[in-house]
Amino acid sequence: MGLSCGLIGLPSSGKTVIFNAITAAGVSSYNGSEMNQAVVYVPDQRLNRLAEIYRPQKVVAATLEVVDISGLKVDPQNNGHGFRLLGYIKDVEALLHVVRCFEDDSIPFEYETIDPLRDIETVDLELMVADSNTLDNKIKRLAKKVRAGDKDAIRDTANCGKVYTAIQQGTPARKQNLSVQELAGIRECNLASLKPVLYIANIKSIEDADNRHVKAMERIASDEGTEVIVICGKDEADISQLSLDERQEFLQELGLKESSMERLLGAAYRMLGLINFFTTGEDEVRAWTCRKDDKAPVAAGKIHTDMEKGFIRMEVIRYEDLIELGSEAAISKAGRQHLEGRAYEVQDGDIVAVRFSRGDKAKNGRWSQVDSN
Repeated sequence: MGLSCGLIGLPSSGKTVIFNAITAAGVSSYNGSEMNQAVVYVPDQRLNRLAEIYRPQKVVAATLEVVDISGLKVDPQNNGHGFRLLGYIKDVEALLHVVRCFEDDSIPFEYETIDPLRDIETVDLELMVADSNTLDNKIKRLAKKVRAGDKDAIRDTANCGKVYTAIQQGTPARKQNLSVQELAGIRECNLASLKPVLYIANIKSIEDADNRHVKAMERIASDEGTEVIVICGKDEADISQLSLDERQEFLQELGLKESSMERLLGAAYRMLGLINFFTTGEDEVRAWTCRKDDKAPVAAGKIHTDMEKGFIRMEVIRYEDLIELGSEAAISKAGRQHLEGRAYEVQDGDIVAVRFSRGDKAKNGRWSQVDSN
């Protein structure tokens, strides 16, 4: 599975429009549901070059799963609506927080004014309400073990209690500078306010790109150490329905070099520290996603779990070397093919094959082999 992200924001912030701009899904509403979901392929021009070299039967890009939930807002009656909505995105790796950054009285909004800071704090509050409930439940579940003197339960309760207290004081978990031990103690809680956030400033027209609301978003993102992507949601949602050639033409008219999905993906990859590596062959050329500091066995596990469990070694070719020299034979002759062990950190653009000792056949790798010994 590739990258997964959840779209959050206030009602009428433009989330579903942004969802359409990113995924080209063309949905108009939730159709009686509380969420929309789509899987799109991650553009990577390197795949096209590899396909020209290997001429495989199929080319498979890395994927992005986007889950769009209906608008979040503070629920004074505490009927659990927000908590239920957040359940749809509990397993995503990052949150894409859509914030309305344009003024238009003809388009209804949750408030009479546009204020990005207020809107972000409102949604954060809903995330923290859900997290408070989750942490409180875990602390209660551990209470019996704590009374029995269980050291692990005592430590986890202390960690959960610390995060709970800070949340009650208005600090989302992602802003609490938690230690590795504290993160381990709350990991199973899967806290919504702990997930990294990428902000999307939804504007009405390209003229709004430098307005005061966008500038406010940029300051907020800078303070948090994250990024804000400015998207003209309506225009880009319309563009996403066009052919690739027409799409590029309209993007140029808007003064954009990349689509909203490409800009968002670039920011998400940077925020999460993700890279793409490749497997190649006559049957298939495929892109895979892992973290930039992942060791070879972990990256191999993205292809198939047997490869991580039984990892022996990894054969590596650099994409740049293949493009420069033109063939595997030339790379081998130049001595640029590498054999790496378990300590190797997979690099962006690596073309890999894995030798492993478990399983009954090779999986998704040009040279992937099963060791029968």
